[in-house]
Amino acid sequence: MKILDDLNIPYTNLEYYNQAFTHTSYANENNTESYERLEYLGDAVLELVISEYLYKNTEYEEGKMTKLRSSYVCENALYEYSCLLGLNEEIKLGRGESERDGKHNKTIVADIFESFIGAIFLDCGFDVVKNFIYTHIVPLIENHSIDFIEDYKSVLQELVQTDRKSLTYEVVEESGPAHDKTFKIVVKIDDIVYGEGVAHSKKEAEQLAAKSALKKAQS
Repeated sequence: MKILDDLNIPYTNLEYYNQAFTHTSYANENNTESYERLEYLGDAVLELVISEYLYKNTEYEEGKMTKLRSSYVCENALYEYSCLLGLNEEIKLGRGESERDGKHNKTIVADIFESFIGAIFLDCGFDVVKNFIYTHIVPLIENHSIDFIEDYKSVLQELVQTDRKSLTYEVVEESGPAHDKTFKIVVKIDDIVYGEGVAHSKKEAEQLAAKSALKKAQS
């Protein structure tokens, strides 16, 4: 498997990795096992490695370490890790999920990262999987190379509350058929537009609008 060579994984059992890239939709169509059990294992291994990293490399109190760890293993972060490493291109999907562009589905792509971690752990052991995370993921954390915020709306809300300003979200445009609508939403702070987001759900559009507003506030 080329990606294992590219990532310098000293693999011995390819079955673990084949399973790690097998989505439930493919497994159901081909009578094989999906990545779900490996995902469960990988989630625990990843949390342990990141917990150890924070304990050894910071002086933060428990609450802050917990919050940071949560941001480093949230769905947004796992999705970014997978895409940067090219793991999403290896996913085996059923017909329906392939037609829905499952290789770019945030939840599926995030799950794949955890299942891949689980596969490395079972095949190579803790030291190898720890080295993999320290080599490929810790630099992203330390260099702030990706966005670790999971809930932009909550972060923006906290920022606005500090300044005692009003915050509102407004749908300014709807388009597309009823089963596949697209929403354009703006976020206003004291009636001034600070950001906008476009997505197929109001919830996602609001998150994108808040993200846009946070970027504007930072600049």
